Amino acid sequence: MIPLGDEGTPPQRGLPVVNLTIIAVNFLVFFAQLALGDSFTSGWSLVPREITTGHDLIGLFTIPGTTDQIQLTAAPLGIPYLTLITSMFMHSGWLHILSNMLFLFIFGDNVEDNMGHIKYLIFYLLCGLGADFTQIFLGGPDSIIPNLGASGAIAGVLAAYLVLFPKARIRTLIPLGFYFTLAYLPAIAMIGFWIVLQVVSVFLQQAGEGGVAFWAHIGGFATGLVLTFLLGDRSGRAAPSYSR
Repeated sequence: MIPLGDEGTPPQRGLPVVNLTIIAVNFLVFFAQLALGDSFTSGWSLVPREITTGHDLIGLFTIPGTTDQIQLTAAPLGIPYLTLITSMFMHSGWLHILSNMLFLFIFGDNVEDNMGHIKYLIFYLLCGLGADFTQIFLGGPDSIIPNLGASGAIAGVLAAYLVLFPKARIRTLIPLGFYFTLAYLPAIAMIGFWIVLQVVSVFLQQAGEGGVAFWAHIGGFATGLVLTFLLGDRSGRAAPSYSR
């Protein structure tokens, strides 16, 4: 399902400068990845074993349980803990970044407007950290497979949107084979389907297997739920006629 817009949220009181800046930074880092290559991407991505041991892994390593090898490069400034932040702004390809930034553009501006600029920035980064640590400790603390992407933080944004705007409707493009149909789905239906899919997928993916970091999505979503009750304004400002 591809979100195209929403309706039923209050009119925005100002430009979502933080959300737009986060999107811009993600694209700038992605362009740096394209220019600097795999060594930059590997070094600035999050490697769980680096975080749990505190050691920056550099060199050619064999992925446990396989015969595959992976080249790991130096973390920024040689400090692996910095990758808890840098990995949030990195992506594995055009489809990865475009889909993530579309979701952030559609849902993030409303959440920022509700929380305010500073609280939204804090919220976003904490959701990303919640996603990181969930992936590390539940996805495999000894894993040497690099993790990257904004999906965990964006999952927190989706959780906030669901709590703050439960009556909103999402204009959604739904693929049906070779055709597409446009539908207006309640936020709880679209976002609810998404998080259920993450929970199901985490058990279908083999332990230690590379691919999508489903635990990060679940951790980011759970962190977002908790933080929304601390940082969000749930007074219910309503403007049912508003859409975009």
